[in-house]
Amino acid sequence: MSKKPLNIGMVGYGFMGRAHSNAFSQAGHFFDLPFKPVLKAACARDADKLKPFADQWGYESTETDWRKLIDRKDIDVIDIAAPNNVHMEIAIAAAEAGKMVMCEKPLGRNAAESAKMVAAVEKAKVANMVWYNYRRIPAVTLAKELIDEGKLGKIFHYRAKFLQDWTISADLPQGGQGLWRLDLGVAGSGVTGDLLAHCIDTSLWLNGSINSVIGMTETFIKERHHNITGKTEKVGIDDASLFLARYANGSLGNFEATRYARGHKALYTLEINGEKGSIFWDLHDLHRLQYFDYRDEGRTRGWHSIHVTDGDHPYMGKWWVPGLSIGYEHSFIHQAADFIQSLGSKTPAAPTFRDAMATDLVTDAVLKSAASQHWENVG
Repeated sequence: MSKKPLNIGMVGYGFMGRAHSNAFSQAGHFFDLPFKPVLKAACARDADKLKPFADQWGYESTETDWRKLIDRKDIDVIDIAAPNNVHMEIAIAAAEAGKMVMCEKPLGRNAAESAKMVAAVEKAKVANMVWYNYRRIPAVTLAKELIDEGKLGKIFHYRAKFLQDWTISADLPQGGQGLWRLDLGVAGSGVTGDLLAHCIDTSLWLNGSINSVIGMTETFIKERHHNITGKTEKVGIDDASLFLARYANGSLGNFEATRYARGHKALYTLEINGEKGSIFWDLHDLHRLQYFDYRDEGRTRGWHSIHVTDGDHPYMGKWWVPGLSIGYEHSFIHQAADFIQSLGSKTPAAPTFRDAMATDLVTDAVLKSAASQHWENVG
């Protein structure tokens, strides 16, 4: 018996457009889904660049106006993989049209935009989700299970960092395709809303809500050529961001993100210390979860390196035989599968828009603290 199609309308054809398209293409091959995802239409302003993207990924049609995409009766889900400055307008319009909405992170350029998006999807009662994909790397999901089972006991510390080095050159311009992340008006912020947002979302999921923060940011190169205006303009985004946090459960957090860590392309690590044990994870070795259990017998007590590939590990039973790895792209496949599976139940798949707004409330507080140089309450 054939499954009812779930028609996807994708807005954007860049890095995330590719990641999302691959996720929808592959999810039904490995997961038993209640609907069959169909790449119905891809949308972007540049028709010449859109067509080869749509052809390569097998989209049935294209649109150059997202409003027309939303108006189409044959589209069920609007997936927003476009720059941050259009997230709010597209998401609200899609919700008002009764479409399910998925959105790349961060949800909004700030919490005020996110709140409007949350209000729209909740008023329309449409399914919604934000692509914080690191939650669905099997080793990270296993960490969540161990924490929820009480294996770490009371949590004392959470620390995370996300380091890159791609913006160090002063000759790198801001604005336009691929470089809009350096344009404050489009991105909303720099590494705080881009890299730290991933760290924050994962931490809220693993360790609960954050009450207050104190942070600092730095913009190392103050002016850059702007590809859109053709002029040398002030850089408004943060190149580096560090903050301390107090969690509602009494634990302390330490976060760092930068695009000025020479030699690092995407170094994302997290460590959690509790009364009974600790956990450490590194994106560069994404299948390994390092786990320390203080209750082990003293002479053999030490860190365990868990290779998260067995069939009883999260998601891994859907893939290959034990010992064989999957990769970064599979976290998006897991997220697409979870979203589609949630449509057949009454339980929404997290993170919803409301969940993602919690991250934006933290990033807002970090940026506010960097300006005030004082502790700031979150939301």
